[in-house]
Amino acid sequence: MIRLENVHKTFGDNQVLRGFDLEITRGTSMVIIGGSGTGKSVSLKCVLGLITPDSGKILVDGQDVTKADRDAFLARFGMLFQGAALFDSLPVWQNVAFRLLRGSLARPRDEAREIAIEKLRRVGLKADVADRFPAELSGGMQKRVGLARAIAADPEIIFFDEPTTGLDPIMSGVINDLIREIVVEMGATAMTITHDMTSVRAIADNVAMLHGGKIRWTGPVAEMDASGDPYVEQFISGSAEGPIEAVR
Repeated sequence: MIRLENVHKTFGDNQVLRGFDLEITRGTSMVIIGGSGTGKSVSLKCVLGLITPDSGKILVDGQDVTKADRDAFLARFGMLFQGAALFDSLPVWQNVAFRLLRGSLARPRDEAREIAIEKLRRVGLKADVADRFPAELSGGMQKRVGLARAIAADPEIIFFDEPTTGLDPIMSGVINDLIREIVVEMGATAMTITHDMTSVRAIADNVAMLHGGKIRWTGPVAEMDASGDPYVEQFISGSAEGPIEAVR
């Protein structure tokens, strides 16, 4: 469903992606792990077409992302942003239905609200949350609203950017379980970037280790602990010793 071939991206003197290669099979959940500043978010933005790579090729369902019609292309995606990224001035239901109220996916207002409430229920929130504002919700509830927004338009592909950042272990577990259930239920292709190994084990079918702008290892999550790859082993263990240098 998603293929990146020898992708390079530089910002000034900073070489972020240096020959990034990755394939994500349709209907599977890929989790990219790696330290801060290794290019995880940049790779995601390149797939979405928000950043244009300097060289290389990115295909989504066989289509070059740089040549795709933007509205039709982005309509295939859902996104759960780090920190939920809700609009403070809009009530919850309008946050969830944001894409259903405008553009090529626009629905009548009453229908968009009904869909929003249905998606809120799917992530475990009651209908009375719909008319509240984000500031009235806890961090865990905001994250659920962000997840409801990500699935509101029934996307084929869903991206999750650090889905459990800022959440306590119990709420992190709830979010991980919801993500896994929803991805399987929808048959969606998922791409997640995270450094939370609990999330990796909960939601991944396959894992890719990113360091130095390249994928160092990729394989099924069940093989991750026995990968034999020094980058993966150091990242999983959290050891200061290994090929990944700690930034001081």
